[in-house]
Amino acid sequence: MKKKVNMKKNILIGIVAVPLIGLLFKTRTPSIKGHKNSISTMKQVLINGTKHEILIRGNDKDNPVIIFVHGGPGCPETPYVRKYQDLLEKDFTIVHYDERATGKSFHFFEDYSNLCIDLLVDDLIALTDYISRKLGTKQIILAGHSFGTIVGIKTACKAPEKYLAYVGIGQIGDFWKGEIESFEYALEQATLQNNVQDIKEIEAYRKSVHDHKESFPRNFIRKYDGAVRLINEKSDMVTGILLNPEYNLVDAIRAGNGLVISDKVLWKEVKEDVNLPKEVSELEIPCYFAMGKHDYLTPANTAKEYFDFITAPVKEFIVFDHSAHYPQFEEKQKFYDWIKKVYKEIKISKG
Repeated sequence: MKKKVNMKKNILIGIVAVPLIGLLFKTRTPSIKGHKNSISTMKQVLINGTKHEILIRGNDKDNPVIIFVHGGPGCPETPYVRKYQDLLEKDFTIVHYDERATGKSFHFFEDYSNLCIDLLVDDLIALTDYISRKLGTKQIILAGHSFGTIVGIKTACKAPEKYLAYVGIGQIGDFWKGEIESFEYALEQATLQNNVQDIKEIEAYRKSVHDHKESFPRNFIRKYDGAVRLINEKSDMVTGILLNPEYNLVDAIRAGNGLVISDKVLWKEVKEDVNLPKEVSELEIPCYFAMGKHDYLTPANTAKEYFDFITAPVKEFIVFDHSAHYPQFEEKQKFYDWIKKVYKEIKISKG
């Protein structure tokens, strides 16, 4: 009888303890073994008046730096990105951060009434200065992904002296042109598959999308393979938040709260105010757009129109034939080979 009581007691302790451990365990990023000059840090740093979570990894901290600006708004990649950047870490020091009010950079009692894209631009400039001081380098490439391309390209325009080049992955251009292209793609796919119900539901958005009133629902793009082809980013995100050492359950709660705020405030700003060809028509540094051929979240055709319009000392538009919205993950070998080539060309041009 006593054994049964003890067993029940241990089970009860386990039921209580496991969630507490998940909530409270100290997060970290695994060390990089076999490289004496490697760097693998993850910590909160006060940047532009608020604490940002910054992840830095690389086999040699003297390598050139790539700062990645994540998408969303409100969708950090720090929980899972380590899975896809092992190749990049060989030749670059890779920096990811959770944007203000996002992921581990969300703080429960902080006032986010001033949250806007321009503030994220200022944050990124300040973060770049921090990285430059910490690593003792000005060899920095700035790479934005999806929503991060808005923040990224505006930052590259505002502070070009801080970067070697700008790389837009899943680059946004004229936002509403992209939404119309997304709508037309989903309608075409539903028609090809003779999905009468989807055709009806998609057609219901025609006027609101064309009148710039309502963005096109992403669920249709995902259903018809216009978001991802070679990975499962939803599974990566969930697994990363729940199982990877970079996040714990408190961070998962932070991420959920941050997503709500970022989606409400920043997505509203994107729909009302963002038209990048009108805002950024020229860059003073090399400009590269890396697009998935099958991307209809930020459609490649709309990005190409923007690429043809923008002026820069060097420009390149590269298409990843097997990817949708995540070419840096879906075709990581090709992306690695390409970004190495880009850096080599920049070094040669600078003599």
